[in-house]
Amino acid sequence: MKRWELDGAVRFITFSCQRRLPLFSNPLIAQEFARALIATRNRHGMHLFAWVVMPEHVHLLVRPRERAPLGPALLSLKMAISKRVIPRWLELRAPILARIDDGHGNPRFWQKGGGFDRNVRSDDEFCREVRYIHLNPVERGLVEKPEHWRWSSVRWWMGHRDGEVECDPPPGRPESWVNWGGFM
Repeated sequence: MKRWELDGAVRFITFSCQRRLPLFSNPLIAQEFARALIATRNRHGMHLFAWVVMPEHVHLLVRPRERAPLGPALLSLKMAISKRVIPRWLELRAPILARIDDGHGNPRFWQKGGGFDRNVRSDDEFCREVRYIHLNPVERGLVEKPEHWRWSSVRWWMGHRDGEVECDPPPGRPESWVNWGGFM
């Protein structure tokens, strides 16, 4: 997929599990994604503003390191999950392997293609995407309130800094904006 990256732009990213299967329904796999997200953020200098892991897909609001393309960071993130989860399933001869086959006998964790990826061009759009990310589990009926969904940055945005995945303050906003309640 061709990315039309604007230097320094915030990006809204969505990518899905193979055949949109709910591979993240297993909390251990969702936890592994959170760990990989931390490692990718640190390794690639990626700014992370908001995120959510849904049962069959992921949303990220990120900005790559200055003058760096986003592709290598996303590849690193996706490969970290694939290399951790698929070998374990192979070891266990997990039934899911038959459902995630790529048609050539190879298991795939991620759906082929680049997913959904676009530049966020304004503060209003940034706010809409943060709300969308945090309300996604509520809209899907998985929880009643955004903060009840464990695999999300919503609690960080509410001012709770005891979670393991740190986010960056919104670009161009004062530090106090992290307490913004606009996700409700």
